[in-house]
Amino acid sequence: MFVTLFLTVVLFALLTVGQSDCPTTVTVNGKPFPSLLYASVEDIATGLESGQFTSVDLVNAYSARILEVNGTLSMVTELNPDALAIAAELDAERANGTSRGPLHGLPILIKNNIATMDKMSNTAGSFALLGATVPRDSGVAAKLRAAGVILLGKANLSQWANFRSFNSTSGWSAYGGQVTGAYYPLMDPSGSSSGSGVSSSIGLAVAALGTETDGSILSPSSVNNLVGIKPTVGLVSRALIIPISEHQDTCGPMARTVKDAAYVLSAIAGKDPNDNYTSAIPFDTIPNYVGALNFSALSGKRIGVPRNVIYTESGDAPVLASFTEAISIIKAAGATVIDNLNITPDAENEYLNGNASTIVLDADFIADLPRYLSQLTSNPNNVNNLEDVRAFTQSFPAEDYPDRDTGVWDQSIDLGFDNTSPEFWAAYQRNLQIAGPEGILGLMQNYSLDALILPTDFSPDLPARLGTPVVTVPMGFYPENTTVVYNSRHTLVELGPNIPYGLSFLGRAFSEADLIGYAYAYEQRTMVRNQRLPYIVPNVELSDVVGENSTMKIRRRNRVRSNI
Repeated sequence: MFVTLFLTVVLFALLTVGQSDCPTTVTVNGKPFPSLLYASVEDIATGLESGQFTSVDLVNAYSARILEVNGTLSMVTELNPDALAIAAELDAERANGTSRGPLHGLPILIKNNIATMDKMSNTAGSFALLGATVPRDSGVAAKLRAAGVILLGKANLSQWANFRSFNSTSGWSAYGGQVTGAYYPLMDPSGSSSGSGVSSSIGLAVAALGTETDGSILSPSSVNNLVGIKPTVGLVSRALIIPISEHQDTCGPMARTVKDAAYVLSAIAGKDPNDNYTSAIPFDTIPNYVGALNFSALSGKRIGVPRNVIYTESGDAPVLASFTEAISIIKAAGATVIDNLNITPDAENEYLNGNASTIVLDADFIADLPRYLSQLTSNPNNVNNLEDVRAFTQSFPAEDYPDRDTGVWDQSIDLGFDNTSPEFWAAYQRNLQIAGPEGILGLMQNYSLDALILPTDFSPDLPARLGTPVVTVPMGFYPENTTVVYNSRHTLVELGPNIPYGLSFLGRAFSEADLIGYAYAYEQRTMVRNQRLPYIVPNVELSDVVGENSTMKIRRRNRVRSNI
């Protein structure tokens, strides 16, 4: 343990020297291949279209990269056994002149609570659902397949999307083990889309999908140096995604650039008859999210800063300094920044001390989980409601109970009502009031704002209650002299050198195109992501799998491999 930690710290120190000098291409025999740590949707699409490599090559390369580091980071629970066959079919389509769109033949990882009707499991990280099957693909999986995406595998997560325990850790699941981040040894990856964040951060797929109820896309995107889009509730189907809250759940991309995230959002957004919330989409044609990318998007815009949402703690000084710098950059981009705004005292009190949000999640989960379970076409452990799932978890040793408790579920069951009761409605309306007229929407209306900005650490809560969108983009990194702070279990590094953090743009419902434009304008002026390297980066590249003797080249370079 101590030898391993020493070696990884040494490697971290080496990788923090000359971070920006890492090549974005790998040249072999005079041919440049895109480095998979940096490769964008358009880089890979160009290589496919030119015949430089194939989708089969991509699956081989990404799979080898996953196998190379999964024993250390535990970010992927399984690879799709059909991925190579699907890639070959998509290569054949391309060869005969057929393209399903810009994501044709590109591999993406999805979180292991997004159901697929194939040979992969959908477990939410729990053995209770191992072997369970679904009647069809989830709405987002179906849309990705229709867009020509190869579903490469399932990403590990905080078990049950971090809705089981009061004393567990981000990124731990019984089924997948403990995810750790790639920017510092034993780094807390945040959650609950932990594996999606880590995988995308080191180029294990073109991008990844995460889900969010309150922070589960935004937070792991922030700490893993990614762009994350938390869409408006209803813009993206949640059908056959293992739920927490129908009022707050959403699904979105976690990618290395704003443009890549926009491509993925364009593929997954849209109405779905299996999710009635998508009927609220106010347009018949989904906006061109890639077309919204504009270097001048911030020019003439009014951006607000709600200061009393930022409650600082020890160690936040670098984040606040970067936020101050970000405000200056946004002003220089032509925006007017209205600072020192405040949500109402009533909203602030509920935000910091209230329980309306907890009641909504508990009551939703009691009703929404059985609804998902009732759709299973096979259910080997015969779990039909939360009481069944709790009983299984408390009796199955691999679920690590009671060391990791079931306190969240106990609280949900003890609530005594679900989301059909008057008590629920009062709490839900309280959420909408303090996050809407007294919060985000009130500030935007009263000050004629186009968006709000916050450090991502402070951005998820109010939009989660309201169901409104947020885009996070890399903003900075903790400095190299940062004192390492461990979590309460002393198993993960919560604060340490080189750990990233992000900037969030918040807006009204269905304003994703505007927010994407603002995030892009900031990203292009800063390019923060490229200022640091992870401490661990896979060696395998496309150049190792294209051409003759590719198997031998992978074996030579992939020295630390592990089974998933």
